[in-house]
Amino acid sequence: MKMKELDFEAIREVMAVSKRLDGKGMVNAFEGNISTKSEKDGFIYITPTGKNKALYTEDMIAVISEDGEWIGGSCKPTSELPMHFNTYKMRGGKEIRGVVHAHPTFLTAYSLCLKEVETKAYPEMMGNFKKFQVAPYGRPGEPNIYEEAKPYFEAGQDIVILGNHGVLVVGETVTDAMNKLEAAESIAMTLYYADKIGKQQDLEREECEMFFNKNNVTII
Repeated sequence: MKMKELDFEAIREVMAVSKRLDGKGMVNAFEGNISTKSEKDGFIYITPTGKNKALYTEDMIAVISEDGEWIGGSCKPTSELPMHFNTYKMRGGKEIRGVVHAHPTFLTAYSLCLKEVETKAYPEMMGNFKKFQVAPYGRPGEPNIYEEAKPYFEAGQDIVILGNHGVLVVGETVTDAMNKLEAAESIAMTLYYADKIGKQQDLEREECEMFFNKNNVTII
């Protein structure tokens, strides 16, 4: 495929998200992978395997056809390509346009303990996300990661902790997925320290129900 035929806006968005998450320590050369599905050509643009995510050049981003074939980019795509490819098929194949898999410290710690992230004390968590559930373990690079996480995404979750394997986040764009990941990691860190400081002071039942019974309300 000629380089001029590619969606360079998609490539640059993947590069920008990769660099930002690398700078925040949420991914590195050997952990995490990032992709977007282009509305322009229907291809998936995904990070390569084993490369420093802060040092990508445009040609290094792998291009994947609608059939799942590697058709562009100078570097081999991440071994987690099957997980990304299948995640884009969920919800009718149109709603999800960005996928981020990462190993941020606090969410990954929860994943290793197979512990959900939830609270009745933090309005922003309850209003925006409700809770982060844990999918059963699936072996890295194999389809059962996607199969174990699928029910949670199909139920409407955008952020799913992968048992013993970090977190998987979807969004309307890859930047949207990144923003959700950053918020989720911040929440996980806050709740971890709150539990170290003392006992979380739950809000009144009626207040909690107001948050949990509504759709995501995007509290800022």
